[in-house]
Amino acid sequence: MLVGVGVKRPNEGTCVQVLGDERVAGQLVLVATPLGNLGDISRRALELLAKADVVYCEDTRHSRTLFSANAIPVHGRLQALHEHNEASLCSEIVGRVQNGQLVVLISDAGTPGISDPGSRVVAAVAQAGLVVSTAPGPSAVIAALTISGLPTERFVMDGFVPRKRGEREALYAQWARERRTIVFYESPQRLGATLTELAGHFQNRRVAVAREITKMHEEVLRGTLRQVAEVIATRDVLGEIVVVLEGAPEAPQVDDETIRAALREQLASGASVRDAVASVADELGTSHRSAYQLALEVRAGEGA
Repeated sequence: MLVGVGVKRPNEGTCVQVLGDERVAGQLVLVATPLGNLGDISRRALELLAKADVVYCEDTRHSRTLFSANAIPVHGRLQALHEHNEASLCSEIVGRVQNGQLVVLISDAGTPGISDPGSRVVAAVAQAGLVVSTAPGPSAVIAALTISGLPTERFVMDGFVPRKRGEREALYAQWARERRTIVFYESPQRLGATLTELAGHFQNRRVAVAREITKMHEEVLRGTLRQVAEVIATRDVLGEIVVVLEGAPEAPQVDDETIRAALREQLASGASVRDAVASVADELGTSHRSAYQLALEVRAGEGA
């Protein structure tokens, strides 16, 4: 049977990991926990929680509820790991794994490291040439995406929408061209304002707002951004929110003569070639390179 080992090849900076199973000591295992319904935890996850030497979690009080519900003794094994102390705990966790301990990392709900603490620890343990494994399971991102009714083949996860307006507008500018389905988190307090903003940019794009996934009051609102924003504006929203937004539509094909005409108009108004290219490329959805080549041709033709 293969065992979990991390092997650093001589004269190479990469680490090759041969995956084993949870019975091998000296590894970090990321364990997915239920989003809400406690019945969603796997048997393997429960076994790992029961025999781990230490379990790092976001909130020890919250995780005690999970242990208690499954009759797993804590025995002082729960240690808090959150966004404020993750960096400082990396060396401690690396040391535990080096000393042969089975270290489990969980978040309050779902898969650790997805907009939750965990990625720094994983990077540190992997960089040390040690084993990092997973007991996969619930993920709010995947759960919301799969019930959204939107395309699932290609998607992007953008975490929480920024609070600063300038940062949000920069993100929305990226989404204007993003053809993949977009998944993001939002707080219930800000959901209405965010959807209203997005409707101002992309009112006819489809969206699904998933609330309280797997919990008693689970709800999914589907429609255009304008429709869903209007519904949310009339309600007090509570719970955990995941938003799934349709990607940008395929850009229509624009022929060269249409691009030349737009460039002539920009240049005639006094714009520089550089500014004319940027404006036309953004407006028509064409590449800057092809627009620049056509702009040179237009300028050369006018100078002839």
